[in-house]
Amino acid sequence: MDKIGIEGGRRLCGVVEASGAKNAALPILASSILTEGRNVFRSIPKLRDVATIRELLGSLGVRFEETQAGLEVDATDISGWEAPYDLVKTMRASVLVLGPLVARFGRAKVSLPGGCAIGARPIDLHLAGLEKMGAEITLEQGYVLARAGRLKGAEIDLDLPTVTGTENLLMAAGLAQGVTVIRNAAKEPEVVDLAEALIKMGARIQGQGTSVLTVEGVDSLHGATHTVIPDRIETGTLMVAGAITDGDVWIRNARLDHLRAFGEKLSAAGVDLREEAEGGVRVLGRQAVRGVDITTAPFPGFPTDMQAQFMALMSISNGLSVITENVFENRFMHVSELRRMGADVQVVGRNAVVRGVPKLDGAPVMATDLRASASLVLAGLAAKGRTVVDRVYHLDRGYEALELKLSSLGAAIERVQEKKASQAESVQEDMLQKRIF
Repeated sequence: MDKIGIEGGRRLCGVVEASGAKNAALPILASSILTEGRNVFRSIPKLRDVATIRELLGSLGVRFEETQAGLEVDATDISGWEAPYDLVKTMRASVLVLGPLVARFGRAKVSLPGGCAIGARPIDLHLAGLEKMGAEITLEQGYVLARAGRLKGAEIDLDLPTVTGTENLLMAAGLAQGVTVIRNAAKEPEVVDLAEALIKMGARIQGQGTSVLTVEGVDSLHGATHTVIPDRIETGTLMVAGAITDGDVWIRNARLDHLRAFGEKLSAAGVDLREEAEGGVRVLGRQAVRGVDITTAPFPGFPTDMQAQFMALMSISNGLSVITENVFENRFMHVSELRRMGADVQVVGRNAVVRGVPKLDGAPVMATDLRASASLVLAGLAAKGRTVVDRVYHLDRGYEALELKLSSLGAAIERVQEKKASQAESVQEDMLQKRIF
């Protein structure tokens, strides 16, 4: 396994580019199943999760070609309709092929994704919505089997504003007969981006960015060209990197309107944020930041995917902050690793009480999930001495060459290639990944 080594204490300064959004790219790539013809998708990030969904789509018969115009995706001759466990187990977002497969081919066999390190995220709402649209759903040996003639428009009221559930149903509704109304829909920018891509493919969608989506189904969708929005979580992570090192960092191709709640809390902590006329966001840190309370919530609230990174910043703040996690029930696993670096954090239920300390100390730490790994890298940037972050395969799922971007800003950071693991170690690591993913 690779590790990342960091010599802390360097002030980050310079310009860096935000990559395309992972959580927008994944459903947009899955949406290609709905189309006949060639799609061109731009700003697709080079990430482990993207490689996984490309492998999954490729197993169904989707063809890919990297060109100067972007990633060309052609699902005209798609032949498969099964998403096997071996691929779905590594990434929950693989379930996004369910809606498109049923909508276009009238059937799908998709492995249940199982649990997740940051909490259970069942797909019951996906299945209930598809059933309302006329699909027959059965569960057999860990797989969802869905069958339908042509899906029918329906009134769907989601119990929760699930992002992947909204995306799955939105894609399915695109080819359904009649009008589908999805209430309590997720409003995240990534959902809006998917809707915009579908509209370019010929879908008829209204209400994107609101809690009510109305979709008038069409007989077929065609290929289109679409540029994926910048990744707001990578942007937020780079913003914290600037703040936690008292730096001056300009993140180009970034959209602060996708991070309003986070930006407001960062400003309240005393960090200077500026939207640059040339585009992007500039972060000017302060030697001392103030403790600020946050509560995670669905968009437009404070994103749960920025909770761990913000905790790293609060760990060296002046004062006390209370971080409340309302989205996932098990998303404080990074706390024990931050404590190894000297952070003063106490967890009580869904609340983490963070008392700022004057400094953190470098230490060997272990990542437990994607965003936790980013928080440990950020803490290492601010810490005195050397920090080594293990299990950075988590980081590679959602950040495109983060260590190179931070290095370009002046961080003393490097990826350490580990010697090849023994067979026993490889088996142990494989078992660990199966539990975590």
